[in-house]
Amino acid sequence: MSLKSMMRELKEMKDGIGNISRRGGESKLWRSRTRSHVAPDQPPVESECVEQSPWANLPPELLLDIINRVEESETVWPARAAVVFCAAVCRSWREITKEIVKTPEQCGRLTFPISLKQPGPRESPIQCYIRRDRATSTYLLFYGLVPSEGESDKLLLAARKVRRATCTDFVISLAADDFSRASYTYVGKLRSNFLGTKFTVYDSQPPCDSMIPSTTHRRFHSKQVSPRLPACNYSIGTVTYELNVLRTRGPRRMHCILHSIPVSAIQEGGTAPTPLALPQSFDDQFSPIPSSKVNGPQIDTSSPSLAVTPVFSAGSGEPLTLKNKSPRWHEQLQCWCLNFRGRVTVASVKNFQLVAAVEPAHNVSPEEQDKVILQFGKIGKDIFTMDYRYPLSAFQAFAICLSSFDTKPACE
Repeated sequence: MSLKSMMRELKEMKDGIGNISRRGGESKLWRSRTRSHVAPDQPPVESECVEQSPWANLPPELLLDIINRVEESETVWPARAAVVFCAAVCRSWREITKEIVKTPEQCGRLTFPISLKQPGPRESPIQCYIRRDRATSTYLLFYGLVPSEGESDKLLLAARKVRRATCTDFVISLAADDFSRASYTYVGKLRSNFLGTKFTVYDSQPPCDSMIPSTTHRRFHSKQVSPRLPACNYSIGTVTYELNVLRTRGPRRMHCILHSIPVSAIQEGGTAPTPLALPQSFDDQFSPIPSSKVNGPQIDTSSPSLAVTPVFSAGSGEPLTLKNKSPRWHEQLQCWCLNFRGRVTVASVKNFQLVAAVEPAHNVSPEEQDKVILQFGKIGKDIFTMDYRYPLSAFQAFAICLSSFDTKPACE
């Protein structure tokens, strides 16, 4: 059987599986074009006919060879959906697929939802773009250089802006039409203060195993959703914009403190925390570890006025700090300029590049200090590019870029 016919049959099997899920909402994730293109880490329950099919009983050596060929041949979306189809066949296929597919840091590709919370590649950045919808106050992150003509680009993350009396929330989801915090699609949020000068990034899961909360505050009542759904928010970073007291004209000045990433991650031989799976159960995740023996980040509650400060375990180290790269003044153009290498074409106060803010004692090489970790800029009406690399994840980069969309009267 040829590889093409095999992929066609896998797709037909996947379409059948997509109709059977643990929750009614999950099946829509497979069929909606506007939702995340990556497969849920909690896959739908396999039908009995699939488990008993010859596909489920292939010899391990043959199965390993098939999935390896699919992984090597389908490197870009939408063709890479074939890798997701392999993981959706049955449990044995899924386990082998998860072993073969590498993290974005290793291969530079996004495949499953957990890839959005794993660090990007160290060398070439992952290039994405953001589409803003002013009417619905939504922001969609797509995988690709620029919008394609056929609108076939794959959705990675979506955010909705929610204005409150004392702050602004950006709720981040895997789906463009489901922003409920009681949903499996919820991945985190960004919250601003009253002036729009400080933003806090919250994750729906702890960034690494060493960060276990000493106290737990649920983001909704436990009886509202399935007990398998984690019900907490974890503060993983802050984005701060400097006040412009003298009202001088110039670019915004921003600093990002990433509590979930130690500064040692950008040192020679350093590594960033890399989650391997999305949480499946709140109780399963925290019950084995007594809370009295560790310190963890305080968890955000549903109250916008409650201050939340992250607390770290002893081994977490000093957090990584990013700062915006200082632009230069162009005399002929009479404006501030940065080299975006062709990825930004429209002047905007929102445009920025972030580099590491380190001290000599951190022993970070000059090349690493000059490396742009995240850049964001405008290319058209309501269209912005976002390029990120190690040690940031797509989720962290998207949250930082969302802070640029909020109104900042005290900074401009």
